[in-house]
Amino acid sequence: MNAGKSTLLLQASHNYRERGMQTYLLTAQFDNRAGEGQIGSRIGINQDADTFAPGQNLYDAIATQLTKSACACVFIDEAQFLEETQVWQLARAVDDLNVPVMCYGLRVDFQGKLFPGSAALLALADEMREIRTICHCGKKATMVIRQNENGEAMTEGEQVQIGGNETYVSLCRRHWRQATGN
Repeated sequence: MNAGKSTLLLQASHNYRERGMQTYLLTAQFDNRAGEGQIGSRIGINQDADTFAPGQNLYDAIATQLTKSACACVFIDEAQFLEETQVWQLARAVDDLNVPVMCYGLRVDFQGKLFPGSAALLALADEMREIRTICHCGKKATMVIRQNENGEAMTEGEQVQIGGNETYVSLCRRHWRQATGN
């Protein structure tokens, strides 16, 4: 959270388009904070995108997009919400359709557990680059807490709850442990 993942995705896509190359953007269907079919950044930039849903075949979606127009790169926002099967489909698109796929998302949830999509990406990705943000103490933030309406760290609940700065806070592991009582 708050590392600028969506901003960097949009910037990378812009760089391709600025050079005359088309990109294909996908984001999680149920995350509509920026609007339906939008990838949005906290700094106020956004871009239209197709959405992916559970059970959707992303290999087929990419293959169909490639029949419509050339595509230099596929960008996936909110990649933590991918299913393991979908990550395998993306890997197949890279291997068989010869198109790069760049995924942007969180590694762990508010309980410090890997998202299924993130676990699959950690296992299958050809390359990984960490986008860093900082804790209030100035150290690298690697964890996130979910806050209740009183600003207290929650330790139980559904893995997925869509929210932004009003709900989530990025922390270093030490401060995450303090906040969650671990």
